[in-house]
Amino acid sequence: NNSGLSIVATVLALLALVLWLWSVLFPGPEQIIRQQLANVARAASFTTHEGLLARAHNASKLAGYFSVDAQVILDSPGHDSYTFNGRNEIMQAAAAARSEAGVLTVEFLDVEVTLAADKLSASVDLTAKIKIPGERDFYVQEMKFTLKKIDGDWLVVSIETVKTLSRARMGEVGRATPCAPFSAAIMGGGAHGVTRL
Repeated sequence: NNSGLSIVATVLALLALVLWLWSVLFPGPEQIIRQQLANVARAASFTTHEGLLARAHNASKLAGYFSVDAQVILDSPGHDSYTFNGRNEIMQAAAAARSEAGVLTVEFLDVEVTLAADKLSASVDLTAKIKIPGERDFYVQEMKFTLKKIDGDWLVVSIETVKTLSRARMGEVGRATPCAPFSAAIMGGGAHGVTRL
């Protein structure tokens, strides 16, 4: 009867609400990692409106998503290769990039998370999309991230560019350029202490 159907509908709605609240209050590792990578992309993006103090603060914030001994290896065909060792080098490079590039927008697309069996580390394959205002083209670079759960936080322990015959992505505006000058754009090739390969 109608009253029975109403009770069933109410129970199902309550169950759906409970499951949604559970996922919000107690997100799983993959959900946390995806959110952490979104935070990294936001922290790597910047505008010309930053003052000196804001620039230093935001570079430090970006570096805070990395482990103390993190390593970043950036190698795009046709461009110099760079290796950044440790959180301090990453922070210095990020600050240099914010001074030199002026404005940059970073997005991570096609994020694929693979958790280790112990659920304390994960590898992530993704495509970084870089947009520089004033240029018609945007740049894409396939990358591999490794994250570990350290003191309760998922931190990036390594990043490396993936050498593939990357496909160009067509956007609504302009065209995509594969194998971006990611190293110069994101991390500032002139950063002090950086190893150039």
